[in-house]
Amino acid sequence: MAVLNNKTTLVTGGGSGIGRATALAFAHEGARVAVADMDPRGGEETCGLIKAAGGEALYIKVDVSKSTEVAAMVARVVEAYGRLDCAFNNAGIMPKGFVPTADLDEETWDRMININLKGVWLSMKYEIPQMVKQGGGVIVNTSSVAGLIGSRTGPAYIASKHGVVGLTRGAALEYAKDNIRVNAVCPFWTSTALTEPYMQQNPQLGEQMAGRTPLGRQGTPEEVATAVVWLCSDGASFINGHALPVDGGVVIA
Repeated sequence: MAVLNNKTTLVTGGGSGIGRATALAFAHEGARVAVADMDPRGGEETCGLIKAAGGEALYIKVDVSKSTEVAAMVARVVEAYGRLDCAFNNAGIMPKGFVPTADLDEETWDRMININLKGVWLSMKYEIPQMVKQGGGVIVNTSSVAGLIGSRTGPAYIASKHGVVGLTRGAALEYAKDNIRVNAVCPFWTSTALTEPYMQQNPQLGEQMAGRTPLGRQGTPEEVATAVVWLCSDGASFINGHALPVDGGVVIA
């Protein structure tokens, strides 16, 4: 039996990469999927893939850094499906270049924090009241290995991803009494549209990143999606406030 049969799920950043893979995995496990993304083309493509496989999907255009749009996103899901059982707050960006702390410009800092951190907070801000109202739910946030360990460059990205882990743990404590579980996934380098520009600039980067993992390879969006589906399932019913590395062992190396 599908582990999310008849559940309503929401994926932000669902138009590509890890978000798309997770939206497809949710649908494969019997869930209705609301695919939220800034890019209508990518979001509609994901919905088309779900529908072509016999699933049910809805596209919602959203900028997760804007409270009015996030509130409208959650309202649209509830209007369409009546409830919200699982939310994967995945929308995020990577820096155009990794620079030291003192060299980072303020505009880049603000944009990174607004999307990667504020966007997760706003999503939870509007998802949680609906889940409280209906008697429970599950939230999974996308952090990163960069949310668990340090790095010599990329201060805004690192700060945003550490912040997601903190938000996750705080919300997990606050809303456990309301039957809401909140966890995070922390992927290492995964081949997606976000990482592709770096690969084009440095064709050896993929091999270098693979060499950093004890398993000796990069991860895939589908592997992260599998972790998210499990965290949303009853199989993870006693997992709360956890930041799960999906990293081939980088954090322990």
